[in-house]
Amino acid sequence: MNSLANKTILVTGASRGIGAAIAAKCVELGANVIAHSTASSEAASAVASKLGIDFLFEDLSQPGAGERLFANAIKKAGQLTGSEAGRIDGVVNNAGVYLASPLMGSSIADSKIDGDQESSWEVNWAKTMAVNVQAPADICRAAISHFRESKSGTVVNIASRAGHRGDGGDHAAYAASKGAVLAMTKTWARALAGEGLHFYAIAPGWVETRMAPEDIAKRAAAVADIPIGRVAQPQEVAELTAFLLTGACPSAVGATFDVNGASYVR
Repeated sequence: MNSLANKTILVTGASRGIGAAIAAKCVELGANVIAHSTASSEAASAVASKLGIDFLFEDLSQPGAGERLFANAIKKAGQLTGSEAGRIDGVVNNAGVYLASPLMGSSIADSKIDGDQESSWEVNWAKTMAVNVQAPADICRAAISHFRESKSGTVVNIASRAGHRGDGGDHAAYAASKGAVLAMTKTWARALAGEGLHFYAIAPGWVETRMAPEDIAKRAAAVADIPIGRVAQPQEVAELTAFLLTGACPSAVGATFDVNGASYVR
């Protein structure tokens, strides 16, 4: 695989799972990695210590969080390289939430006037869209402006198999959010490839992370739906992500790469 030496990569949601694996692979290939997590935690500290990287903390469910994160990443990049003007070469939008949006869940309309206004329906849809769509969109927008200065830059958006085939009935918000990620990735790839800005999407199925089913029956059902006979490992997604960041195959710009063990074949 080509090197990522002298490149600075921002990886969101890097304290565990796929994000941590991507950060590790990028470091292995020589990149300066700026990692992101929602808040300081033992997991983030462990990754930072192991890889020798710095974390930026931002709650992506909050308005303007994506833009703030990218601006702080540019500042951090300058510190890492000793340059007055920091430079980000690649972005991996990996952070996301998987919240239930049950059709029969409570809603604001169902609540009493003087009752609790928290709603698993509206609240979870709103948070899912904020973290999974709005924040990565804002990060992409900031990255596009930054990349145009040098007419180069790469974005890898981690979507999901659910963005293609849908998800369980109680996770329509998640599926919709990942479908939006795929659509915006394709849009910006078509619009900006001629300027040297490359966008790619990766759509994993079940991966061995906290999102994977732990219940024995659900686990068996999930694996039975995967022809390869197992869920994917975070390292598999990391290898593919790093390959795309190296720029080894620019003609793949705009493509969505499925990592699902043939459980959904397009």
